[in-house]
Amino acid sequence: MGTEKKARGLEGIREEIDAIDEEMVRLFVRRMRAADAVAASKRGSTKPVQDPAREREVLARVTKAVGPELENETQLLFTTLMSISRGRQRVDIDGEGEFARSLNAAIAETRDAFPTTATVACPGAEGGYSQQAVSAMVRVPSILYFRDFDAVFSAVEQGMCRYGVLPIENSTAGSVTQVYDLMARHDFRIVKAMKLRIRHVLLAPRGVKLEDVKEIVSHPHALAQCSEFLRAHQKLRSIPAANTAVAAEELAASGRRDAAVIASRECADLYGLDILERDVSDATSNYTRFILISQTCEVYADANKFSFMMSLPHRAGALSDVLVRFAAAGVNLTKLESRPVTGSDFEFRFIFDFEASPRDPAVIRLLSGLACDPEIEGFTFLGAFSER
Repeated sequence: MGTEKKARGLEGIREEIDAIDEEMVRLFVRRMRAADAVAASKRGSTKPVQDPAREREVLARVTKAVGPELENETQLLFTTLMSISRGRQRVDIDGEGEFARSLNAAIAETRDAFPTTATVACPGAEGGYSQQAVSAMVRVPSILYFRDFDAVFSAVEQGMCRYGVLPIENSTAGSVTQVYDLMARHDFRIVKAMKLRIRHVLLAPRGVKLEDVKEIVSHPHALAQCSEFLRAHQKLRSIPAANTAVAAEELAASGRRDAAVIASRECADLYGLDILERDVSDATSNYTRFILISQTCEVYADANKFSFMMSLPHRAGALSDVLVRFAAAGVNLTKLESRPVTGSDFEFRFIFDFEASPRDPAVIRLLSGLACDPEIEGFTFLGAFSER
């Protein structure tokens, strides 16, 4: 009998909550309509969207009304409401906006399917992971090899090739920060991306044994992905190189008998090297994300992901204001990372990846609002693309 009474009591409370929720929805709609009216009154004027003094007044009034017990929760609720209102107002005032126009133009001008043949700038040499990524993303590629990431950007800028391929993130070692810095410096877009399984092996010239080796040469990210193996062999010095495949090629040509490289298995046959140790990666499931970049914004029909960067003001709640907008648009953030801005006084650039269709009006509205937000500096759209 007591349990039945308790259940009926709980059911009654839930019914009360449902009724409250319905009333809150009606009030929320009224508030958004009022915010739209504010935007209409500001359209064509010089009045800014955000009025900090007005927002402080609102927060002071509502927190006083609820008392100390619910003060923090009330501030969270109303700062979220005001953030949503500001986002709507900015898009309403600015109309479609330059961002939306340029994205829609790119969608209209891009062919439905990615080309089956293309010339691609690639860091490193034959047998490298970047080359494997190119071969996976372009059915019949013509590959031009370059020494470093900066040279890949330059090759595309100079019209030597239509695309460039670059590693952007590893599941063990994290983001390739140099690539993000170059993306911020150059006006490029991501047109395609993929995850490639990385299987590092230790290679040496024919007949060389592990006990003969004094140095291990590889790209810094590859060395970081094999830290456990290197710790287990502390007598071996780690020497950074520009690229794993280039390191293998140069070792094969050097005649050295005291060095080894960490590279792909393909490099063993290509450069006549022996495999001293297999699977030297820290993790058995080691993946690197590669991106295909272009100077032109190309948005293909199968695009399912967005990427962009921006800097936020130094104030409490600046990042949460942006995250609220993503939640309101119903999109799934897959990456959020901060990078210090070179030469700045503790200023950070945030990198965002999220899953969405470039044909979703809510997403375009979201990004248009961010692009025209005067508080946001250095909004850089990196691309809308497919990733597999």
